[in-house]
Amino acid sequence: MKRLLTLLILASFGLWIPVKAHEVRPAYLELRQTAADSYDVLWKVPARGENLRLGIYVHLPDDVKELTPPVALVEDGAYLERWKVQRPGGLDGQTIKIGGLSSTKIDVLARIERENGVTQTTRVTPDAPAFVVEATPSNWRVSATYLGLGIEHILLGIDHLLFVLALVLLVKGWKRLVGTITAFTVAHSLTLAAATLGFVHLPGPPVEACIALSIVFVAAEIVRGRQGQPGLTARAPWVVAFSFGLLHGLGFASALSEVGLPQQAIPLALLFFNVGVELGQLAFIGVVLGIMAGINRLPVRSPAWGWRLVPYSIGAVAMFWVIQRTTSF
Repeated sequence: MKRLLTLLILASFGLWIPVKAHEVRPAYLELRQTAADSYDVLWKVPARGENLRLGIYVHLPDDVKELTPPVALVEDGAYLERWKVQRPGGLDGQTIKIGGLSSTKIDVLARIERENGVTQTTRVTPDAPAFVVEATPSNWRVSATYLGLGIEHILLGIDHLLFVLALVLLVKGWKRLVGTITAFTVAHSLTLAAATLGFVHLPGPPVEACIALSIVFVAAEIVRGRQGQPGLTARAPWVVAFSFGLLHGLGFASALSEVGLPQQAIPLALLFFNVGVELGQLAFIGVVLGIMAGINRLPVRSPAWGWRLVPYSIGAVAMFWVIQRTTSF
């Protein structure tokens, strides 16, 4: 009953896309050390318009002195504050709290950058709304942080998941599906590493528009296949998955560049971010295949035209993204 499956998956995505209209973007805190006891602070909070922002605030230790008052502005859908602070002895070993975070559903990405290039990146969550500034971040901390960031990025990246969903619906047979997903994984791992390490650089908006076009292409391939005109993806799915995977890897790299990598553990952070992306992707595929197995057991028929809803809807959403992202060039 794959036609019924597609209807149900479409319904789930139809609910998910509006849900993302509620705030899911993380806040961002950056403390850049400028002297042994001084820091530049950047505090970025998701906002809607100029007067509506999340009520979360940075609470530095009590003995921290403000050298300059916070300067605020709204830019690109976010509320930003910048100021300078000083604390004798620096912030190592001190606890920084995010007030109001427990009442939200978002995370805060905190980044501490020292004069010597050593960085600490930490995810602060509503369940644990504080963190300790570490003199030398442990490898375990780096691994756990970037693993979580990778999982979070793929599961919140609807465009990447729609592409994977289209592949799952198009490719027949679990062996061909495994080969296809493996090709996609290898490809985006290559460009993720190359772009993050500075070997490849392409502007973000054209890459994002092309990622959306890749989804349109695979959605069209589903339609052609069901109409008895199988295209390249049906004949050699791994070729298409690998080719577009190179593109999607650049999208992952763009997201990772916003976070940055700890200079003292670049390979480790990159590895675990990529592992997180793969774990999130496999979890999504597992859910889809589980739903397929369950739906196929139900004695229910969908309309003869029902199979068209998912590929046409995927293609329509992706085409909207193409137009939206192209106009931002």
